[in-house]
Amino acid sequence: MPIGDSIPLVGIRWDDVLFVFLAATLLVSALLVVTLRDIIRCGLSMTVSFASLAGIYALLGNPLIAATQVLVYIGAISVLILFAIMLTQTKNAPNRLVFQTQAWIAAVAAMVIGNIILVTVLTTTWPGLGSRVATATADVASLLFHEYVLPFEIVGVLLTAAVIGAVYLARRESSRQEGDRS
Repeated sequence: MPIGDSIPLVGIRWDDVLFVFLAATLLVSALLVVTLRDIIRCGLSMTVSFASLAGIYALLGNPLIAATQVLVYIGAISVLILFAIMLTQTKNAPNRLVFQTQAWIAAVAAMVIGNIILVTVLTTTWPGLGSRVATATADVASLLFHEYVLPFEIVGVLLTAAVIGAVYLARRESSRQEGDRS
């Protein structure tokens, strides 16, 4: 039994509901990134905001950008940041962020920038909705995996070597600290 294009009895389209849900998730998680005091939770909130942005890209009909968002930002940047935080924090280091004292300056700056954006959006005459642009996902994939496969593989090997080196350096530092204590 098909669901249909809109919610029964209400008449709201499903993709509009999904867009509002993803946008709300993006805004809440982005707000959590800058307001939470635990840096690990900030990193996890950043990952949620990247994932909801990828969902918005997919909903807007651009699966290539959505896949790139997932691979690059969630798969590489977020994981690398979380690994770097977890590997470099010592046991006796503070878990709280140090720059929480500048929150009122950031709030004033955010309100000023928000007002500028609001005035710009309200005073701009937006053109009508045009036709969708076809994405050339197959063409980009063909280029990436045929002509640029060597640079793609080199970057993968370099990233793997960087992670292995970070783990090695973190373990060497922790073994030195344990040796100093004994």
